[in-house]
Amino acid sequence: MALADTMTAMGTAALTRCGARPLGSHLFSVWPQAAFAATALPVSCAPGDNLALHVAVAQAAPETALVVDVSGEPEYGYVDEILAVAARMRRISGIVVDGCVRDVAAIGRAGLPVVSAGVSVRAPGHDAGGAVGREVHLNADHLPTPVRRGDWIVADDDGAVCLPRGRATAIVADTVEAVAADQRIVDALVCGASTLDLLNLDPSRVAGWEGAGVAAARSAERAG
Repeated sequence: MALADTMTAMGTAALTRCGARPLGSHLFSVWPQAAFAATALPVSCAPGDNLALHVAVAQAAPETALVVDVSGEPEYGYVDEILAVAARMRRISGIVVDGCVRDVAAIGRAGLPVVSAGVSVRAPGHDAGGAVGREVHLNADHLPTPVRRGDWIVADDDGAVCLPRGRATAIVADTVEAVAADQRIVDALVCGASTLDLLNLDPSRVAGWEGAGVAAARSAERAG
């Protein structure tokens, strides 16, 4: 899917600068360099119970991202090896859970990208209900972020973000331009330019700035 590939290549940090909504700085990839972009299937788990997550895995369409609200009770391992393998076999793109996981090494071996708030060995129950497909709210730094079915979810080592389904294409277009501009800055830095000049920064606002002589000396070094 071309749009998903483009989102993954852009990355969550760049997408956020252009309008994607962070799902919380407390969320991290369970294993490094795991990235995905997919449309969301929201899941609401009852506190300390992951029955709804099992139901979501069983009925989710391939290349779907499960976004899981755990009803404010994060200290259970809502995703484990069994769920990770089941999700992988169902070709689910990844899971974002606003709670903990367990069996971290096994999740990595399964190759399922999972973003979570932490790790807990406590096993959840499987019988308390929940909901699949209804809007959820993830706690993005104490500002609840809504996730609706069909929104785009992008996750990588920097965290996870949501692109509302009606704005996803525009956000991606703006991000492509922003990434290209960043690359021009990086290319200039490699050639010896200064971030002060490239970003039009005012160093005189910082105590200890030694003035234009520093820049002149560095220019002379490069010329030499």
